[in-house]
Amino acid sequence: MLTRRLILASAGATAALGVLPAAAAERDNPMPEDLRKSLERDPTAPVLGNGDGNITLSEFFDYNCQYCRKMVPLMSQLVREDPQLRLVHREWPVFGADSEFAAKASLASLKQGKYWQLHAALMTMEGRAEEASVMRIARQVGLDEARLREDMQGPDPERHITMSFLLGDHMGLRGTPSFICGDEVVFGEMDLQELRDLVARGRQTLGVV
Repeated sequence: MLTRRLILASAGATAALGVLPAAAAERDNPMPEDLRKSLERDPTAPVLGNGDGNITLSEFFDYNCQYCRKMVPLMSQLVREDPQLRLVHREWPVFGADSEFAAKASLASLKQGKYWQLHAALMTMEGRAEEASVMRIARQVGLDEARLREDMQGPDPERHITMSFLLGDHMGLRGTPSFICGDEVVFGEMDLQELRDLVARGRQTLGVV
């Protein structure tokens, strides 16, 4: 699917070559290390799989993106079969206010230790994720609604979403879902083998054994 692939090259990336590690500077279009840190090590970003894994796959998604919903079982399988994979979730509510509400609720659920339960339920729900449906599902997975609404107003959900839009704009992402591994972005629905191949190329690019 070469038409969906984008190597992370930009004026900023080119300018940053002088401060890249030697191994990165030898690559054609290396991701600047400060960009990689923002993308892969944001403390507000939920991480699935091995938090200390040797390769990171970042996924930008929206709860109202039908293609993002289709990816959920494949992402779960990929994590199960690759014990060294870090999967970083980047909530990127590009489909408007309803999606932003869902993203804030999902991120706020981290405070109650139920992010993955709410995330999975929102991704498999029928219909649109909006305030009424999000809160109904939040109650179903055992979240305290009053506390959730309070935590939604905290700094972390807003910071995460703002960072997602900044990263998406900086890297020229085309929409959801977008997957980033190594120095490469792939946009759109993928099958399991394509995901495996993306991760394998990421390891090869970064020299991970």
